[in-house]
Amino acid sequence: MNDHKTAVLIVGGGVTGLSTALFLARRGIRPILVERHPSTAITPQARAFNPRSIEIFRALGLEEEIRGHTSLLVDFPEMIGADTLAGEERFRYDILAQLRPPESLSPADWVMIDQDELERILHVSAEADGADVRFGTELISLDPGADGVTAVVRDLGSGEEHTIRADYLVAADGHRAGIRNRLGIGVDQTGALGHVVYFVFDADLTAALRGRRFLLAYLDRPTTGTVLVPLKMFGRWMLGSPYHPERGDSPDDFTEERCVELARVAVGDPDLELTLVPSVPGWSQKISHSTGGAWVARQYRAGRVFFAGDAAHVVPPSGSYGANTGIADAHNLAWKLAAVIEGGAGDALLDTYEDERRPVAQVTLRTAVQLLHNRQKGDGEESEEIDDTTMIFGYRYASEAVLTEQSTPDGPVEDPREPSGRPGLRAPHVWLDRAGARLSTLDLFTGAFTLLVGPNGADWAAAARKVTPEIELDVHHIGVELHDPEARFLEAYGIASTGATLVRPDGFVAWRASDLPQEPEHELRQVLTHLLAKAAG
Repeated sequence: MNDHKTAVLIVGGGVTGLSTALFLARRGIRPILVERHPSTAITPQARAFNPRSIEIFRALGLEEEIRGHTSLLVDFPEMIGADTLAGEERFRYDILAQLRPPESLSPADWVMIDQDELERILHVSAEADGADVRFGTELISLDPGADGVTAVVRDLGSGEEHTIRADYLVAADGHRAGIRNRLGIGVDQTGALGHVVYFVFDADLTAALRGRRFLLAYLDRPTTGTVLVPLKMFGRWMLGSPYHPERGDSPDDFTEERCVELARVAVGDPDLELTLVPSVPGWSQKISHSTGGAWVARQYRAGRVFFAGDAAHVVPPSGSYGANTGIADAHNLAWKLAAVIEGGAGDALLDTYEDERRPVAQVTLRTAVQLLHNRQKGDGEESEEIDDTTMIFGYRYASEAVLTEQSTPDGPVEDPREPSGRPGLRAPHVWLDRAGARLSTLDLFTGAFTLLVGPNGADWAAAARKVTPEIELDVHHIGVELHDPEARFLEAYGIASTGATLVRPDGFVAWRASDLPQEPEHELRQVLTHLLAKAAG
């Protein structure tokens, strides 16, 4: 049995695990990622990635590549609701029409890319940056200790077992959350969403489609909550249909013959010819089951083990929040892990991962559950309490990694269309000009803490230069090296021309000084010492 050592072991090779690997690798941390499946997914799972996720990948230089792999269905971003596919529509809704952010809010837009395509991009990029990604490798045992984590993994191809000793482990092992369950950490549940059987089939649905194209269909038959999803291959579909164990249903009841009948009922064609196919090439299994839920883990950290993505929270697919929330988990956690591993921050910084991301998951869950109810029971109208734009861009972090101001209003969100620049919020997007080239303030946040200085804040820039030998800190002087052609920067960030704003590596405002204090260097050192949970002095 061979031994391996790594700073971070990631279990799970979905979009959250691969994002974590990529974000760490970009910070110079070379994680090991293990995933029991032989490759990335081949079914889409998620298909719409919101502008905040694209902003994150934009900062890594991946936006154009991601846009180059958009779904073949990108020109058909509609969702429909009906009794059956062949029946009369209950509603038709353009998923993107009302969701695209104005250019003043973000430099990015939604991207309609199938999750499996995105995962392939992340996989290649993570390995290119030094991550050790091992598909076809399952976790056998786990021993979390005070000084690190010891895991035994098995290569499913060769049967060979390896011991991996890691300083930290990120459990991104999906909604079954095997690691979290092993550690005895429960969940806070917001209503059960039940059990679902799903399968992939080939069929010509031309007659039932009647010339329509869509990304997702909510159908009432064979039971309310049935969904039909077109896959990339023409004529290939995925059907998911709820079943009810409390009524005597069992997963074993869903034979291939019964699933064929489910598809015929959902389409509305009793004579439909179709063929069930495995969802993973080379697998014999054609029918899968899952237990859906709506819950948030009670803890996001257990010593040196952290939970992310579906292992930390499960939300309904409505609103496309699931995968996007997992990417944001990874983005939040990765820079903190890197800072602690590199010795630039204290361990207490890692506690702020749960402090920040768990409340976001809770409000996201409530929003997604309400939205799902609207779509299944109503006419598809979007009537959630927090609108989609606010949910994507306006959630607030409150933790020791943010120096919150006394004037901060109550509530988990703020309207990002009226940016305040308050600490705890995503740093506002403002168009800038550098030597004739247009760029966003968000393009300045590439992995380090970033100090944005007002036009008359030269003393802040000088103070920052004295701090940078100790702490990685990028400094940008707005109005000097970067011009503000729309004159929006000071108002958007809520500072005077002699003020400064400190933005974290994940693009959230950590602190700001509306004006210039007597000793800016001392102020800046104190702020960074607090934010990074370092011992004074």
